Amino acid sequence: MSAKNGSIKLVAGNSNPALAQAIAEWLNLPLAKASVRRFADNEIFVEILENVRGSDAFIIQSTSFPANDHLMELLIITDAMRRSSARRITAVIPYFGYARQDRKVGSRAPISAKLVANMITHAGVDRVMTLDLHAAQIQGFFDIPTDNLFASPVMVRDIKERFDLGNVLVVSPDVGGVVRARGLAKRINTPLAIIDKRRERAGESEVMNVIGDCAGYTCILVDDIVDSGGTLVNAADALLANGAKEVYAYISHGVLSGGAAARIAGSKLKELVITDSILPTEAVRNAANIRTLSLASLIGEAIGRTASEESVSSLFD
Repeated sequence: MSAKNGSIKLVAGNSNPALAQAIAEWLNLPLAKASVRRFADNEIFVEILENVRGSDAFIIQSTSFPANDHLMELLIITDAMRRSSARRITAVIPYFGYARQDRKVGSRAPISAKLVANMITHAGVDRVMTLDLHAAQIQGFFDIPTDNLFASPVMVRDIKERFDLGNVLVVSPDVGGVVRARGLAKRINTPLAIIDKRRERAGESEVMNVIGDCAGYTCILVDDIVDSGGTLVNAADALLANGAKEVYAYISHGVLSGGAAARIAGSKLKELVITDSILPTEAVRNAANIRTLSLASLIGEAIGRTASEESVSSLFD
């Protein structure tokens, strides 16, 4: 595969080398030779070890934990590619860290997602490709073209292969995720329910009210991020208490920090399905009820279409 103007160069940071390699294999292209390492004081050093002049460059780097290190890697790789005369630089960010800081939550709070967008733009990125942004308006934080891909085609394919859709109910774990859950329910033609999550008083546990009839259904919780896993575990308990047959969860980004993997493993969730937008930890890989879907074909196809100046949005029609 080649770009419309110049050759394609795929450059991988250290955040998710397995996904970068899978994307390269899907495109039948090698990863560009590059060294991304640290000095003794932990400063990041990048050296591009092959000619990239005039190329259509794609830097594959999630800004997942440790978010600041991986963000700096992305910025420094971008600077190295720009100074090496790459024709166009696209930052492929399967998981966009800081996305949950998309608005002011207090009088003197930052909007860190906008700050990070500015940093990426000013480093010299010409285009951004990301996946399932926590808030759609983050696309507008960038002053450069930004493609927000969706993991739903990958999830829909998996759901259709594994479930009897006549007995499936898609559930949003909170009111804020209704649009995302409704979109998936529409794709597989199933009903929708919503969890109304509230904390009556500070220090008291969450109360989960199920809006919709889930009795006898196999419920699929849908969301963009699972971090601590507490909301998913509580939502599964509430659905089962209301008569659900089994509860599964399909989540785009498995942040799963701290003891989240153990919490999921010990819960009543039948299975948590995440994508490989974030490199799974050993605890996640060893959890019996956590499974990972590959994004390599989806992102690879989007990269190929971008390089050949074809439509990316038609992937999700």
